[in-house]
Amino acid sequence: MEFAHISFLTLGEATQLTRRLRLATGSLLVDAACGAGGPGLWMARESGATLIGIDPAEAGLVAARRLARQSGLGERARFQLGTFQHTGVADATADAVMTVEALQYAPDKRAALIELRRILRPGGRLGIVCFEVDPGLVLGVPALGTDPIADYRELLRQCEFTVEVYEETPGWQERVYGAFKALVDAQGALVEEMGEQAAAAVLAEATFTIEVRPYPRRILAVARATPL
Repeated sequence: MEFAHISFLTLGEATQLTRRLRLATGSLLVDAACGAGGPGLWMARESGATLIGIDPAEAGLVAARRLARQSGLGERARFQLGTFQHTGVADATADAVMTVEALQYAPDKRAALIELRRILRPGGRLGIVCFEVDPGLVLGVPALGTDPIADYRELLRQCEFTVEVYEETPGWQERVYGAFKALVDAQGALVEEMGEQAAAAVLAEATFTIEVRPYPRRILAVARATPL
């Protein structure tokens, strides 16, 4: 079964996250802002972990549930409405939490990390793939301009995490800018496939990213929940 990537995650990055989060059979993995569920389902399948996917969009959850059934993971994966600040997961129950290319959009990143720390058991690990954002380039920009973070390490420490890995992902610029340019070049087909409103949002992000380049780096981080 093939799992569609969400945004720009590579197979190598998913493999690295699975290993660094120390996932194993019976582990509970929570995927925050899971979208259609692909990366979390792939990691659950490869490791034997149980998965809870959290997302604020019902359409993404419907797609994730369908993919779970198609991949034979329907019995150990569930998907529910929630946000970074309100996951709906019980205290100290997750062995690992992941979030892929979504944290840069969280309106309050401190509150998001505090919530993810709450649901992790002591010693559990948080895996993040996301973009650092240059605050000076996103003033007044919706979503990205709200609480932009240029480096997540100090915030992670303040939220009771010990940073174990924090590194720029190789080759991200070619993938990101190449994909966004392809979207802009194919905007007619995009409108036909997605509809005008949805396509307009995608194209606005693509154009802004190409022209402004607000992301200094795309990073992969792993941080351990420090015992309280």
